[in-house]
Amino acid sequence: MILLRLVVAFLASIGRSTLGLLMATGRLAIFAGNALSQIARPPYYPVELGRQLLSVGYFSLPVVGMTALFTGAALALQIWAGGARFNAGTVVPSIVAIGIVRELGPVLGGLMVAGRVSSSIAAEIGTMRVTEQIDALTTLSTDPMKYLVLPRVLAGILAVPVLVAIGDVIGIFGGYLIGTTRLGFNSGAYIKNTLDFLTATDIASSLVKACAFGFILTLMGCYHGYHSGRGAQGVGAATTNAVVSASILILAANYVLTEAFF
Repeated sequence: MILLRLVVAFLASIGRSTLGLLMATGRLAIFAGNALSQIARPPYYPVELGRQLLSVGYFSLPVVGMTALFTGAALALQIWAGGARFNAGTVVPSIVAIGIVRELGPVLGGLMVAGRVSSSIAAEIGTMRVTEQIDALTTLSTDPMKYLVLPRVLAGILAVPVLVAIGDVIGIFGGYLIGTTRLGFNSGAYIKNTLDFLTATDIASSLVKACAFGFILTLMGCYHGYHSGRGAQGVGAATTNAVVSASILILAANYVLTEAFF
């Protein structure tokens, strides 16, 4: 009898967790659909969109650029060290280019922007929720989804691909610097090998991933900030949840998109 009750309690806990996950997924899907549906309905706020493009894109460029530069340099060293064991050190330019463009550029760029932007968005909107500024917007006949959420989501979709494209170039340049200054590669041969092995599919996959990651990281910041709990503790929890959920979803989406492309 005791064993039966333990089994029932265990199954009930699984059921509660499953239902909770499905409810959270449904709320997030409705929130995303409501945000994207605002594109078709005026009014629009181009000034707010421009401000968010600067916040998400321009001000994130230093951290994305530095991350890509050192990642490309470290990747070149690791591939050289591993390839030298099999007399295959010459593959450094091609593997660095493919690794940066297909995977490391969009993923690391998305994660770095998520750490900076998702937390900022969640804190900003969460504070507005706590101080009842969102309720004030509704009172003034301004749709918070259109004024607060849509510009941030659009900024993520538009700005993150540009960041990732720049990061890809910087990452490849980092590998080029190490290859030509430390590993003895000829400059022209290194560039030729890089261009020969990169394809249009590689570049397209990088930009599509960046669009998806930009949507995810801004959406999670908006969602958790919009549904923030009351007080400083609620805002702090929303900020943490935004970064964690954005990072996990970026990694999951990366696998799905990689499976689709390759």
